[in-house]
Parts: sequence; structure tokens; C-alpha cells
Amino acid sequence: MSIIFNQEDKRFLLETQNTEYAFSIAYDRFLRHEYYGKKRDNAINYFKPIVKPFSVYNEGSGYDYSPTDSFLEIPFFGCGDYRCTALRIQGKNGDSCTFFEYKNYRIFKGKNKLKTIPCARSFYDTETLEITMYDKVTDCILKLYYTLFPDCDVIIRSFTVENKSDASVLIKKVMPLCLDIEGHNFDMISLYGAQANERNVQRSPLSIGSQSITSRRGASGHNFNPFLALVGKDTTEQNGEVYAFNLIYSGSFLDEVEVDTAGNTRVSVGLGEENFKYTLESNEIFESPEAVMLHSTEGIGDMSRKMHRFIRNAIVPETINDKKPIVLNTWESFLFDIKEDIVLKFADEAAKYGADTLVIDDGWFGKRNNDSAGLGDWYVNKEKFPNGLKSVAERVKSTGLKFGIWIEPEMVNSDSDLYREHPDWCLRVHGRIPSTSRNQLVLDMCNPEVRNYIKKSLLNVFEGVPLDYVKWDFNRNLSEVGSYYLDATKQEETWYRWQLGVYELYFWFRETFPNVFLENCSGGGGRYDLAMMALSDQIWTSDNTNAGDRTLIQYGSSIAYPACVMSCHVSNPGNDENSIKVFNNKFHVALGGMLGYEYNIIEAEQRIKDEMLKQTELYRKVEDLVKCGDLYRLIVPIENDLGVYSYCYTASEDMTEKAWERILVTYLQTFGTDNDIYFSLKIPVSDENAVYTDVLSNEKYTGKELKSGINIKATAYDAFSLIYYFKRCEE
Repeated sequence: MSIIFNQEDKRFLLETQNTEYAFSIAYDRFLRHEYYGKKRDNAINYFKPIVKPFSVYNEGSGYDYSPTDSFLEIPFFGCGDYRCTALRIQGKNGDSCTFFEYKNYRIFKGKNKLKTIPCARSFYDTETLEITMYDKVTDCILKLYYTLFPDCDVIIRSFTVENKSDASVLIKKVMPLCLDIEGHNFDMISLYGAQANERNVQRSPLSIGSQSITSRRGASGHNFNPFLALVGKDTTEQNGEVYAFNLIYSGSFLDEVEVDTAGNTRVSVGLGEENFKYTLESNEIFESPEAVMLHSTEGIGDMSRKMHRFIRNAIVPETINDKKPIVLNTWESFLFDIKEDIVLKFADEAAKYGADTLVIDDGWFGKRNNDSAGLGDWYVNKEKFPNGLKSVAERVKSTGLKFGIWIEPEMVNSDSDLYREHPDWCLRVHGRIPSTSRNQLVLDMCNPEVRNYIKKSLLNVFEGVPLDYVKWDFNRNLSEVGSYYLDATKQEETWYRWQLGVYELYFWFRETFPNVFLENCSGGGGRYDLAMMALSDQIWTSDNTNAGDRTLIQYGSSIAYPACVMSCHVSNPGNDENSIKVFNNKFHVALGGMLGYEYNIIEAEQRIKDEMLKQTELYRKVEDLVKCGDLYRLIVPIENDLGVYSYCYTASEDMTEKAWERILVTYLQTFGTDNDIYFSLKIPVSDENAVYTDVLSNEKYTGKELKSGINIKATAYDAFSLIYYFKRCEE
């Protein structure tokens, strides 16, 4: 597991625990990609292209090397590669023909840390290869970075461009990951959806030509997630080849897959060029986002577990092992009609029944009585909170709870003091009327005055407040994307510079409030991406808390992202004869992630409150298992007409206990059927030589019995769920 350069054949070999990645220097100028996949024997047959008529070639390389037909490590625009390319730069001469030549390399422990964009962090076995290239026409230096996380079989790719000339250049396309793969006998898995219906799983075959997943929204978005996987035609949850890719970025993105007419596949991941431009001034360095790649030959489940392990170790804040807050949020109970006396009653009840953090959601600031006014005015509404925020927070904390609050700093209402004073502080295009969404406009985060105003406002409103938790929301996407702050020549750069401004604000917040737990939200899961996971402690998965819908949303989310980032709340169960059953069903679904609640605990039946206490006590016993355990999807909903599937968490390398000593199984049936279901739930991850006790029923099972299957009778009436918590018996 290392990075090796073979001087004789000028080949770089990057090895993780189970994979290898190889490329070489051709003619001392070009980087030729050779292989990525499972480790092979010494006799490796690397891809050798056949140069065809109408192929172009560079002088001095002859007919055996052409960018038209070769596998390339980083393909440039305009120099003979007619497939999708990774980098396009317009120089001082006005053309966009881009070409960098190899100069040197270095290998070092750890990884480079980006200054302007969230990035992965290194851990004990991380190692990085840096390749330096140079373009004599633009006088720019390109540095490629390959960072290995061997235990996860993950490679991260990124690059920087440094302008050494005395003139500016315009970067037009940035794709930090570009991979050529021989053949195209793959299906593409992507995650699509909408607000309240996020991350549905789509699997479709590759075809000759281009296929893409993109967001033009200025956010990663509800509709298309940056995650992408290519899988073999026969690949299942347990078996088969998988190439997985992702991007550590929160704005507009492009995942591009092109199958050329020779039948080979190119995957590129990055910013694209439709919603990206950046002027690089003399002596300035541009940092690309980091892109993630992973290969497995053991199925989609193995890919997910490795990706989860990588995200836990290298992306999410290092406080992952701390207890997560069990939140009781006011939103679904009171919407904007939140007041001090209601909050205090909420706190008194919540403290008795297992919640440990009370969160005041929207409606506490400015003249915020509905969604048409008040955004941008970050001062306490004295009519609702006459004694101020500090007073109510202290009284909440006197009950033993932590105190949390909702903010949406990137947005403004036209009916606000801020907008009336600074209408030029919104994103807008000269001569165009800006569109609204949820009665909101978007603040111009390119403008440092705007960022400074937000910082000052949050400092003032939270001064002296014993704040423990913040829910940071983002309730619309970008449109009419222009900036009155930027000059006319840089208007197309607004998309990217706006995102850099957002990141600066997040970096400031984390540094200024280091002990505040930050939950990210964008109308639910509208910014459910690796960059926001690096900045936040967890993310509100979806505004949809219906158990059946949430089951599928959480399943899709688990393909690429671990449970530790997934905020899952139990919402109002109603007050009829089925309320306990509904409440427990919602809880079983919420065990797929980090637990919280959204219901009116003041008016709830006593039996619901008592059940909540039982639920929170169980959750605390298994929280570390869900948060840091390995996930096995025992039954996959898209492979089962009944919509039945099961999560299984086991102890993993992140934890002190050995694997298989504890197993949490959640069986979820998303909707009722015409007849009762008799089902045998097999748990293949158990140790057949061990004996287990189900802590919840005190029944004992041998590992062989668990592997053979637990017999389940699922009611035909409606959605149905069960949980088992197995602990290995002491010998």
C-alpha cells in the first residue's frame, strides 16, 4: 500500500489495500493513463490504443501516441482529444487551447489542505503524489494531486493552477477527476429526486455517447446528487465490480460519462463550464475541489461500507464519537407561531422524556410571522421573546437541556429592514427582475460587505447566549445570478465566487462558535454533499418525515453516505388508536440515522411521551453502532416488489468492540399488502460459532440460526417494522 515511481519504465503505481492505479510518462511530456481496478499479478496488460485515420498526434511522438485515441491522465481542451476534457484555460492570446507538459513529481505523507474550499483531512496511512506540469504559452503551473486512503480503497484527486505570467488567464472548465476505463459494459447508478423526495436510486445501462448528471442550481440540490457509480451488469449488493465517484463541493456540478465510438468509457467529475468561470490573476493560485474515487469487486454494499468509513474518518468533523443531540424541534408543532412561554413549556416536557436539546426553529427574529418577511434581520423579536434570547436560553438550560436555534443567513426577504437599506446586496442581473422562491431572494456572498454584515449580526444576536446547536437552512436555489459587486467582465464568475463566499462564512462560523453543534439543512436534503458534511456535524435528510417515504429516502442516502450524517426525526403520530404503532414505526425508521423529534409534546398523549422515553433510552444504547458501525443492506427495496428491506449495523474498525459482537437489525416494510407476509430474515454477518441474545426480547439464537433466518410474520394491515439488538453471549 504505497506510491511507487519506476524510473525504468517511467510508471507511477498507486496501491491501496485492494486496488491499484497506474499511469506513465510518455515521451517525457504526456501523462498516459494505464489501469485502475483490483490488484493484479505482475504481468499486467495495460490498455494500448489503436491509432486510427483522422487521429491527431503531437510532433515528436509518432503514430503510436495520439490524444484522440489514448487513455489520458488529464485531457486538455483543444489539443486533439475530442472527448470530454478536464481543463480549459483561455490565455492572453484569446484562445482556449490548453496543454501542460510533465515536469516532475514528489511523494509525501498526509495531504495538502485547501485554503478556500472544504476538503478531506488525512489520517494515519494517508499518502499523496504531486505531479507538476507546465504550459509555456500561458506561463501557468499545473499541480495534480493523488491522495491515497489505503484502508478505504479511496483515492482523492484535485489540482491547482498557478498563474506565473504578468497577465490574467480565464479558467473555463475544471474537472479534477477524469478516468478512462476500457470497455463500457456497465450500468450507471445515480441518485435523483425532488424536495421531500430526495435520493431515489436509478440504475441504467451506458450507451455510446455522453450521459451526465448535473446541477445548475448553485447548490448540489435535491434533484441530482454529485454521487455516481458505474457497476457491472451482474453486480449486486453482495457481488460484482463497482467504480464509485463523488465531489467535495456544494454548488453547481457536472458528472460526465462518455462512451466513445471505440466502446471505451471516460468518467469526469467537477464543475463543468456551464456555471463556472474564474479569472486567475498574475501570481494567483486556483484550487479545484477534491473528487473521490473508489473501486470494489465485492458489490454495492462493500462500496458503501468503504465510502462510509472514508467519510467518517476523513470528511465529517472529528467529534463524530461524541454523543449526538436528541433534538426536539418546534417547527412542525408551531411553524412561525413560536413564543417564549411555549418554548419554556416545551423544555419542561422534553427534559422529562428523553430529548436533550430544544431547538427554536423559524420565527424567532425580526418581523418573522410568516415566510414573506424578516429574513436578513437577525435580531430577536421582542414581542415573542420579551426577555431576550439569552434569558430564554438560560431557562431552557436550567431544565438540563441544551439550547439550539434556526438560522438562514444566505437569504433575505424583500420585506425586511436589510433589503430596504441594501437592495443591491442581492444576487441580480442588470435590467432583469429577480425571481423569488418562498418569498426569498439570495444575498450576494461575493460581496465582502454582505459577509461582514452577516458575521456582525450573528455575533450581536448570539452575544452572551449559551448556544449549543444551530440549524443552518438554505431554502431556495440561485437564479438571475449576477453581482453588483463584481464588474461586467466577471459576471459569469458569480456562481463560483458566490460559493467561495458561502464557504468563507461557514469557516468563520465554525471558528467563532467551535463548540456549537451545526446541522445543515436546505429544505431538507438540498445540500446533501461531502463539502457540507465536512462543515456540518450532520444534515437534515429530508423535510418528509412520513415513515414509508423516509424509508426509501434513507435507503438511497445510504448508498453513498453514512448514518452518522443523517438527521432522522420522529414526527407527529396522531392521536388515534394506532398512534403508538405509528410512533414506533417512525422510530424504527429513524434508527437509520441520528435521532430527533418533531411533534407537540405539550399536547401529546401520556402514552406517547412514555414511549418517547423508552425510544431515547434504546437509541443511546445503540447510537455508536448506528453512527460508526458497518452497514449491511440485507434486503434491497428496488429488488423486492413488497418494498421490504432491512438495515443491519455491526461493530466496525471504528469501534472498540470486535466485529459481529453486536448486531442491530431493523426490518422495514414500507406499505401494507393484501395478505400477511411470512418471511425469513437472514443475517449472514453473524458468527456461526457464537450465541447471541436479542436484548429486546431476551431470546437466544445461535449464529447458525441467524444465518439461516429469523421467521417474521408481517401484518398486511399497513406499514410494519421490527428491530432486533443482538449481543454476543460471553463464553
